Amino acid sequence: MKKGITFGLSLAIMASSAIPAFAAHNHQDKQKHNQIKNIEFTSMNAPSSIENMVKTYTDAKVKITYKNGEVKEMPLDYNQLFLSKDKIVDNKGEKIPAGTPIDAKGNPIIDRSVPDKPSYYISDAPDSNSFITIAGKDYIISHYEYDSMDNSGKQISGLPASMTLTQVDRDKKTGKLTVNHAKKIDFSNVNGLWTPCNGSTTEWGTHLGSEEYEPDARAFEDPASSSYRDVTNFAKQYFGDASKANPYFYGWIPEISVHPNGKASVVKHYSTGRFSHEIMQVLPDQKTALFGDDGSNTMMFMYVADKKRDFSAGTLYAAKFKQTSTASGGAGDLQWIKLGYSTDKEVKRIIDKGTKFSDIFETSDKLAPGFKAVKTAASKKVEYLKVKPGMEKAAAFLESRRYGALLGATSEFNKMEGIAVNKADNKAYIAISYENNSMKKEEIDGVQDDIQLPVIDSGVTFELDLNPGEKDHKKGQIDSKYVPSSMNGLLAGEDYPKADTYGNTANPNKVANPDNLSFSDDMNTLFIGEDSAHHTNNFVWAYNVKTKKLSRILSVPVGAEATGLRAVDNVKNSRYVLSNFQHPGEDLEGKQITAVDKTKLEEAMKKGIGIQETGGVGYISGLPSGQLKK
Repeated sequence: MKKGITFGLSLAIMASSAIPAFAAHNHQDKQKHNQIKNIEFTSMNAPSSIENMVKTYTDAKVKITYKNGEVKEMPLDYNQLFLSKDKIVDNKGEKIPAGTPIDAKGNPIIDRSVPDKPSYYISDAPDSNSFITIAGKDYIISHYEYDSMDNSGKQISGLPASMTLTQVDRDKKTGKLTVNHAKKIDFSNVNGLWTPCNGSTTEWGTHLGSEEYEPDARAFEDPASSSYRDVTNFAKQYFGDASKANPYFYGWIPEISVHPNGKASVVKHYSTGRFSHEIMQVLPDQKTALFGDDGSNTMMFMYVADKKRDFSAGTLYAAKFKQTSTASGGAGDLQWIKLGYSTDKEVKRIIDKGTKFSDIFETSDKLAPGFKAVKTAASKKVEYLKVKPGMEKAAAFLESRRYGALLGATSEFNKMEGIAVNKADNKAYIAISYENNSMKKEEIDGVQDDIQLPVIDSGVTFELDLNPGEKDHKKGQIDSKYVPSSMNGLLAGEDYPKADTYGNTANPNKVANPDNLSFSDDMNTLFIGEDSAHHTNNFVWAYNVKTKKLSRILSVPVGAEATGLRAVDNVKNSRYVLSNFQHPGEDLEGKQITAVDKTKLEEAMKKGIGIQETGGVGYISGLPSGQLKK
């Protein structure tokens, strides 16, 4: 999500092993494909013409080395499935756009900002995708994070969000995907859906979504606050009843299951903690999870479930960062602070009885005995807090970041985005999109300052070591074999002192502002999608963690964000790299571009996909199927 935008835009890209040349190989010579030794990506150039700057495309190639020594190089390609404005969703006997949210009764939510021209709201922000096969049928679950602007041109806040379940047909010979039909996922049993950003796919075939930028429950108690306005607007739009507004309904992890009859069901996991969920990534033991916490002054969380594949009960931890280096983006050891144990049912009971922020904390306007100074993304201001007696569990799970800071966890991460896992090497990767603001040295009286790193506006992708036998801050054993013990800068962006002729303020040949991450185990490849204000066109990259080769493999339209990235290996003898792009054309007016005619560039955007009007779902094709030989 772009900085400073509460509800923005996203577009989905998916990948297939379609392309006729590979179709022939997939269909005629499966044995040969099962003997692939190595796959290497050949980088494409950054777009240099208006024609290329306004579209989603790839000129990258993939080189396949077979076990018998044969080498082939084939082009990648991009194919679009649909736009978020396309009416593909079956809803109560009518077709509505893919990106239109529905209310608690299943009715499309209408934009009435222009009184004589009511129309469907349409999200320009398709985000996370999961590719799930159930009962022989293939489905894609897609997030629609927000709608950037209403019909009157005003920025929107407090609009209910949505997810779509799309059944896709797959050509058995080519792997090409086409839409069969789509429907909206019903969130009425969990009070609706708030700003779903990134997500993940579990090994047991469910989708873990997210609710980003949770509303500030402290500010909500002030009717003049933006938090009160947004949550109340949400309740009016979703329930048709402003009295149902409750900030603690939102900021959780929804898990979506697709059943053999093609229907989807939803639960929210309340015991995993409440904060600005970018993503929940499950680790190889299928019971430990790490989270991205997007925003400034955020926190790194870990959850260890009681049982595999069941996140309804477990223990929540927050990290303390112990800095060891400032080189290559920085490094530090991680100590884990136990916040508490709970179950979804227990936390939900706390919410449902009407618990408020003021029931949980005492506050002061200055440092006083018994109070501690904290600065977290929950309020963005220094707060002086003390937990009321007996309210520790409510604090741990409803106000995880504030409570973690009170216990000494580090609340200084900034724009903590995607997470991916490398099973073979016991590594995880996490994106810090903008290494600035709260991650630099800050001298604030009474406030902890664990992270003091040099500013890298174009961000850093970090590598985390995962280890067994780790203990928490009180020497208690952590029941996981995959506990992050340290983090080190892996790929850092390169800031420019001034914009180049294309408007880039960071080196276009390096990753800038990493956001979504996904890892392909057999290709040893970390895929990275950008959410960059520093690149005029954002890219998707492929980084081989063994050879250290970085390749640009996709460019999205000017101003758009590349999100929703997912490497899906060998689905019915096909490979898919799911990815999204958001808000095409955003911030184009502010770009200093001289290499091409900027006026003509803006005109081309408006005539093509439009500026912040719709998102698109598609896929990259050209990847070979078959397991790689290690």
